[in-house]
Amino acid sequence: MKQAQPRLPPTRSIGLESHPFQDMYHSVLTSSWGAYFGGFVGSFLVANALFALLYVVAPGCISNTAPGSFYDAFFFSVQTMATIGYGAMSPVTPYGHVVVTLEAIVGMLGVAIVTGLTFAKFSRPTSRVIFTEKAVLSKRNGVPHLMFRMGNARRNMVLEAQLRVILLVEDVSEEGHVLRTPLELPLVRDRTPMFSLSWTAMHKVDEKSPFFGEDAMDKLRARKAEIYLSLMGFDETLAQSIHARFHYDLTDIVEGARFEDVLTIGDDGVRVIDYRKFHGLLSDPKG
Repeated sequence: MKQAQPRLPPTRSIGLESHPFQDMYHSVLTSSWGAYFGGFVGSFLVANALFALLYVVAPGCISNTAPGSFYDAFFFSVQTMATIGYGAMSPVTPYGHVVVTLEAIVGMLGVAIVTGLTFAKFSRPTSRVIFTEKAVLSKRNGVPHLMFRMGNARRNMVLEAQLRVILLVEDVSEEGHVLRTPLELPLVRDRTPMFSLSWTAMHKVDEKSPFFGEDAMDKLRARKAEIYLSLMGFDETLAQSIHARFHYDLTDIVEGARFEDVLTIGDDGVRVIDYRKFHGLLSDPKG
C-alpha cells in the first residue's frame, strides 16, 4: 500500500524578507533527500570549480598540469578537497601552497558540516501513521459519531499515543472582524497505551457537538470549517517521541457509512491487518 504524505492545506507567505542563509539548518532538515544530495553535489562541484580557477590564473603553481588547463586544475582540486592525493600533481609555488591550504580548510569544514547534517537528517524521528482518506459519520449504539481511522504502518509499537482533533471555524465579531477559531472536538477515547495496528477514534455527536442538528453541516460550511488531527506518541524502536498530522474538509465526511473491517485474528492468535481495505467504506443502513 502506497504511503500518503500528511495532507495539509498548502500555505504561502508574502512580505517576509528572505536571505539565502537564514534558518538554513531548518531548511536542510526539512528538505527532501533528493534536494539535499542534489545541493551537496552542486556545492561540491561549484567549490572545486572556484578553486580550479584560482589554480588556472597562476600557471605552473601545480606540477604535472598543462598550463591553463581547467580540466587538470579541477581534478587536482577534487583530490585536494577530498584528501585523496594520488601524488601525480602537487603544489610547487608559494601561491599554490597557500591555495591548497585554504582548500584543505574548506574541505575539512565541509566534511564536518555534511557529516553532521546527514546524521541529523537521517536520525530525525518520523512516523508512518496513515489516516483514512475519508471520515465517516454514522451511528454507534444508536448515537451518531464522527469517526477517523488511523493505522501504524511500521508494525511496531507506539506507546501512549494521544490524538487531538481540532475543528477550525471562521467567526465574525460584532465589529466585523474575521477570526479563525479552533474548537477542540472531545473524543470517546483520545489515547491508547499501545498503538500497533489500527485505531478508530470517535467523536460523539450530542447536544454539545458542533455537528449536532439537521442543519449543522450547512452551518459549518458557512463558517468554512476544517478538521485537523494531531497524533503524538512514543516510538519504542526509535526511543523518541513522534507525531503525525492530517486534515479533512467537510467534503471528506461520508454520512451513513462505516469503515471496512481490516483486522482478522487467526486460530493461532496471529493478528492480520489488510491495508488493501484500509480506506474502504461500506454503506451502513443503520447509520
